[in-house]
Amino acid sequence: MKGYAGKYLTVDLTRGKTSIGRVEESMAINYIGGYGFGARTLYDMLPNPAQIDPLSPENVLIWWTGPLAGTISTAGNKYSVFAKSPLTGIFGFGISSGLFASELKSAGWDGIFFTGRSEKPSYLMIDDDNVELRDASHLWGRTTWETEEMIKEELGDESFTVASIGPAGEKMVRLANITNERNRQVGRCGLGAVMGSKNLKAVAVRGTKDVEVFDIEGLVRFIADLNERCQGPATEKYRIYGTPANILVHNKLGCLPSYNFQRGTFEYAEEVSGEMMLKTHVKKIIACAGCPIACDHVNQAREAYEGATSSVDYESLALLGPNCGIGNLDIITKAVEICDTLGVDTISAGNVIGWAMECYEKGILSKDETDGIDLRFGNGEALLEALKRLCLKEGKLGSLLAEGVRRASQIVGRGSEKFAMHCKGLEWAAYELRSLQTSTLGFAVSNRGADYLRSGSYQVDVKGQVDRLRLDRSRGKIVYDGENIYAIIDSLIICKFTRGIFKSVDEFAKLYTLVTGLSMTGDQIIKAGERIHNLARCFNVKCGISRKDDYPPPRAFEDPLPDDVVKGAVIKREEYDEALDGYYECRGWSRDGIPTKRKLLELGLNKEAEEVGVEA
Repeated sequence: MKGYAGKYLTVDLTRGKTSIGRVEESMAINYIGGYGFGARTLYDMLPNPAQIDPLSPENVLIWWTGPLAGTISTAGNKYSVFAKSPLTGIFGFGISSGLFASELKSAGWDGIFFTGRSEKPSYLMIDDDNVELRDASHLWGRTTWETEEMIKEELGDESFTVASIGPAGEKMVRLANITNERNRQVGRCGLGAVMGSKNLKAVAVRGTKDVEVFDIEGLVRFIADLNERCQGPATEKYRIYGTPANILVHNKLGCLPSYNFQRGTFEYAEEVSGEMMLKTHVKKIIACAGCPIACDHVNQAREAYEGATSSVDYESLALLGPNCGIGNLDIITKAVEICDTLGVDTISAGNVIGWAMECYEKGILSKDETDGIDLRFGNGEALLEALKRLCLKEGKLGSLLAEGVRRASQIVGRGSEKFAMHCKGLEWAAYELRSLQTSTLGFAVSNRGADYLRSGSYQVDVKGQVDRLRLDRSRGKIVYDGENIYAIIDSLIICKFTRGIFKSVDEFAKLYTLVTGLSMTGDQIIKAGERIHNLARCFNVKCGISRKDDYPPPRAFEDPLPDDVVKGAVIKREEYDEALDGYYECRGWSRDGIPTKRKLLELGLNKEAEEVGVEA
């Protein structure tokens, strides 16, 4: 089979030893790559996940590319990382782009497994078949940007690509991410903390080998067509404004989270919009490797924060901006830079600080508990100081926020749990719950927690294809279909901004076959997506997940939106239950959200049917 390197590297950090494993054709056909490979290997390597402390040496850290990495495929140079999440305690994974995936594949590797814990800080160097664990003591305490520069200088070659953690990962902050090429992150689920727990500072890789594809002429023709489609209306707003174009769209719809999701509109939306950002702050627009869209807008701050530079996307902008009451692009640009260099997820960071601001304004957190910081909504200096303390686990406030919003609210108590905006422990992303109700169902049932990237269910709400202010049984089918398609996108792994250029699932299958030579139809690839999603759910069931965990936070049901455009919007619990029942029915799961033996056997998940499945 082509496309795949055909092997993966296992690194035993405790013993300092490496070994090689093989990727079999059956694995490729059934699980594709990326998300699918991660679900399969995480399930197999942690057979009793409920008993594993995510920050212990017993957890594993799994890195996978997809079959398209290193080829000319449109926007296909991405890699994924998996572990039991220290933030959620369930299936954890994230995806990043840039050059790292293509370098790893060109070095001859589909993936890397890390087990155990290094005795001292280390980093892994991969130069084609030359693999070496190196001392990273001199890198410990350095930012992600500094680490990248220092490793390249040490190795004497700028062509190495580096993925690293910052001080937040070293200190095992549960929101810690993994950064490559400065502005690319494996952002969610706290996987940087797992790296830190293993004393693994970075992975540096250089590859010089060709990645072979099955039908190069056919692939060139198909990719030329896809790239031409990428210049059409489906991606236009991303090419011009980047994802911050969504600020004004969502504000108009009353679905822009503001003041810790208390509101769906923001009075300073114009000042932090993508349109304003392009006019006043964008320094350059760049593309990921092999991408014809170029959605990444890099900002440079002005005035008091002059010199601060960061890649600002919609999620970062919304959560560190309106959700914290901040209407200043200079402050937001600086805030993203702090997150990227010290190494935390911008979404989770903006969410938990928004929660702390609401706690402070309601008198639940005292000034003593915020280390003297006047943590009001709209206080930009307070936001920046809170971020630094979170990343470094400094003081009472930093130590509290570093736990993530679920744990922090449980520690504080006093009713703060009711407005801790998360599901399954993962902080809610930048889509209002009550004014995008199909989206809310999709977030809540996601395998990694509150997640907009697993089904795209917000699209039908935003586009007006359904009544977004109510729910019914039919929404379950929308989420189900979206999850199966997104499971394929995340297994191939391609950028979701290309989803609108593919005419059907048959084209995903066509792309897979052109690259790998393995025959695949649209129906078969969708079944693979369903298999992958069910496997990840089985892992979560082993961790104790069931229907009780597939609900949004209390605010969705109890606090009607005050904004004029969606005034009074709230989710009715009986409607939500009906939609959830519809989702489980489509999935072939029990009413308690457990995959049935019949469904798992239908998908070829025989072991999982025996271990997890229930009778219909």
